[in-house]
Amino acid sequence: MNLQAYLSHVKDYFSPEVIGEVNDVYVKVAKIKGDKVPWHNHTNEDELFYIISGTLFMEVEGEECFEMKTGDIYIIKRGINHRVSSTDECQIMLIENKGTAHTGDVVSEITKSTDQQLKSV
Repeated sequence: MNLQAYLSHVKDYFSPEVIGEVNDVYVKVAKIKGDKVPWHNHTNEDELFYIISGTLFMEVEGEECFEMKTGDIYIIKRGINHRVSSTDECQIMLIENKGTAHTGDVVSEITKSTDQQLKSV
């Protein structure tokens, strides 16, 4: 699969799509544009962010906001509050345990259930 080709057909922002699974984790892709992701954490799961294209602003509680650029990887450890945003479109890949809730325990306008993310598996 070519990630950029796949993402060219994804229309909605902040809507992760599962593109595969490896053991007990899902591989997801998403487009980010704007600042709708609420502060949240994942109590029992780490989360890996990989920037396919664009720039992502990563905010981690207790740290200065930093930019992630194409090719960068960052792992959010379990229990750490975080949120992401992007001025222009940013394409990302996420690797998360299958039980990871999209926005942790926080429900917002962008929250998607696991079933809603399983479009292509």
